[in-house]
Amino acid sequence: MFYLYTVYALCCLSLLVAGVIEQRNHYRNLDRIPHRVLVNGIRGKSSITRLCAGALRGGGKVVVAKTTGTAARFIFPDASEEPVHRKFGIANVVEQIGIVRRAAVYHPDSLVIECMAVMPALQEINQSKLIRSNIGVLCNVREDHLAEMGPTLDDVARSLSRSMPVGGICITAEKDRLAILEQEAAKRDCRLIAVDPETVSDREMAGFGWITFKENVAIALAVAEQLGVDRRSALAGMWAAPPDPGVLSVARVLYEGKRVRFANIFAANDPESTFMNIEQLERQQLIGRPLTMVINCRPDRVERNGQMGALSGRIKPQRIVLIGEMTRSARATVPAELQERVVDLGGKLPPERLLADVMTATAADASIVAVGNIHGQGEVLLHELAALPSWSPQGQAGAESMLRTPTLPRFDHDAETVLLERIRR
Repeated sequence: MFYLYTVYALCCLSLLVAGVIEQRNHYRNLDRIPHRVLVNGIRGKSSITRLCAGALRGGGKVVVAKTTGTAARFIFPDASEEPVHRKFGIANVVEQIGIVRRAAVYHPDSLVIECMAVMPALQEINQSKLIRSNIGVLCNVREDHLAEMGPTLDDVARSLSRSMPVGGICITAEKDRLAILEQEAAKRDCRLIAVDPETVSDREMAGFGWITFKENVAIALAVAEQLGVDRRSALAGMWAAPPDPGVLSVARVLYEGKRVRFANIFAANDPESTFMNIEQLERQQLIGRPLTMVINCRPDRVERNGQMGALSGRIKPQRIVLIGEMTRSARATVPAELQERVVDLGGKLPPERLLADVMTATAADASIVAVGNIHGQGEVLLHELAALPSWSPQGQAGAESMLRTPTLPRFDHDAETVLLERIRR
């Protein structure tokens, strides 16, 4: 028995020693990166991460970035990128250790990394132990992940604030709960900088080849300013930055003689962000009426399904098409006056039938907005739409290029070595 206790004690001691060594190595890697930017918030984190990285590249900085979002990506100093590979396809905040270790190899001026923690305690650990950022971004406070961070939006604001850097800087575009963020920043001796989206002009926004928001651009400009990059260089870098695979996009598709505008809004999967996206697309006349609202439902997102059903009351589409599983959770919250407009295509339909039924429910020369969550039938629908021919009176890019995730270059060992040598010189 004494032998077993001895073996157990030695194993525990070995794990403790290994943990201490791992922590020291991790902190050493962090110290090799002078500026660390942690991007947190509810909506737009991946886009802001890319914009910040682009802005810093525009100023001649060596910057590495990592997004989580629709498709996790490791972004190299030359803006090329590759997917983040995960064991068993499961995301875990511990992967940030490996990301920091890999980023330190490039001796970057800055690391811009998206917060991937949802639980408040994990958000604090992500900041205090894994990233230790000196510049934080808290982009917004929206109605999402209420079970973990709620139940109220004030609670969400306080939970997100746990990622603020103690003694550092935090940049936000949040307005409604700015007072709460100021209180939380004061507790951490953190200087809170609130940006005004209206300082970004329409002319500056016109430089983007993809759809983004002034709030996101204003945050990235503020981060660049803190790190010594002038506005013109930062904007040039952002314009050249590749967009996130889940970026808001609109494609013109042709189906059996029917012309349709399709807006992929799956990435904005909370009701307020979804509504803002639809408003912006209508304001820019990229979509119009009549409007079909496609809600993709997931069995593990029943609350979100209901939120999207209720959102139809604000959008008032001509048709409400429900796809995916547990569609009744969305239908139950659709306002009574719109119930007759609902078309329920619930279940795992074959791809061809899913596309045909959605298009049948959509009027000619109409627009479709796809909302909810992309996984499941949403991915199937996008794949089918990407194969359709496009229509464009001005010869613009077709549906395939806007709906598919772009092919991303991958580094082999030799290419990565060449890049490292170029950076070091």
